[in-house]
Amino acid sequence: MIPVCEPVIGAREHEYVSECLRSGWVSSAGEYIERFEEAWADRCGMAHGIAVSNGTTALQLAVADLELEAGDEVILPTFTIISCALAVLRCHGVPILVDSDPATWCMDVDAVSDVIGPRTRAIMAVHIYGHPVDMDPLRDLADSHGLALIEDAAEAHGAQYRSGRDSEDAAWATCGGLGDVSTFSFYANKLVTTGEGGMVLTDDARASDRLRALRNLCFGHKQRFRHEKAGYNYRLTNVQAAMGLAQVERFDEIVAAKRRIGLAYVERLRDNPHIELQLEAPWAQSVFWMNGFVLAESAGMDADEMSSRLLAESIQTRPFFLGMHEQPVFRDLGLFDEQRFPIAQRLSRSGLYLPSGIGLTEAQIDYICATVQGILP
Repeated sequence: MIPVCEPVIGAREHEYVSECLRSGWVSSAGEYIERFEEAWADRCGMAHGIAVSNGTTALQLAVADLELEAGDEVILPTFTIISCALAVLRCHGVPILVDSDPATWCMDVDAVSDVIGPRTRAIMAVHIYGHPVDMDPLRDLADSHGLALIEDAAEAHGAQYRSGRDSEDAAWATCGGLGDVSTFSFYANKLVTTGEGGMVLTDDARASDRLRALRNLCFGHKQRFRHEKAGYNYRLTNVQAAMGLAQVERFDEIVAAKRRIGLAYVERLRDNPHIELQLEAPWAQSVFWMNGFVLAESAGMDADEMSSRLLAESIQTRPFFLGMHEQPVFRDLGLFDEQRFPIAQRLSRSGLYLPSGIGLTEAQIDYICATVQGILP
């Protein structure tokens, strides 16, 4: 069986984790946490990193720091992981959804201005499957309306975006350094993994202090067990940070491997008329976190059938996200009633992604692509 994704753990990870075990610093204190925070923030061009227990809690903290009032709104794509909408709801806000761009599968930035209202407090941009959102228009909208810009870069470690491309100051910038605050997941299938884990990045020193307090139950400064605010226990362990730091140190190799695999899939599958690939925009450098395709109607099957047929050939796949507006849990709450987002719905029903781990070999890619081509008419 060729798995969808397996982490590749190197010698340096073993070395750093073993050092934690020998030292006894295995909980949420220790030098590797600070080193990991600093190294990742620097990689993304941000000043402060706040390591947390996973990507969902990173989003939770980013939204919690907005101090939303009941009824305040956050705009986000419907085509994303449920964590994005949950972070807004758990902070008493209202998620306002937009559809996807049919080429990049990221949020349709042109639709965002249409849903900005008097209660809008933030825009949550979510990079999808390794490809950046077109951030410049969102930055302009956020600035002109006084909104916060949250950047969910959980799926786009190391992806690049051509910022200011219409000006003389155009330059490539790293995803995770483009919002007021950015969030990451370090789950086992991410480019950098700590098993579970996440991080929030910001350039704002005061926001960093608030986020650190929220991460750690808002313990008091003078009286530790006197709490002025209700925080969370969202801490990362030193052992996890040690593992993450080792991967940051070889991150260029990881990104190069992901791009090699992604471009190999593109080369082999792009001419098939029965599938649509995620197109890499000229202002983006994707890291191809997951290599997916959407079946055209001419394929004569949906994603479930294709997945079953690939599994029979020892190729593991995963379905695409189901849009937030179609999630039963949200429908039961009376949310998104009668809302329809046709691009996201097509992606959900007809999309799946193929094995994408950095240990994937050329021979395996050849086999996977040949099998896909053989199944299609």
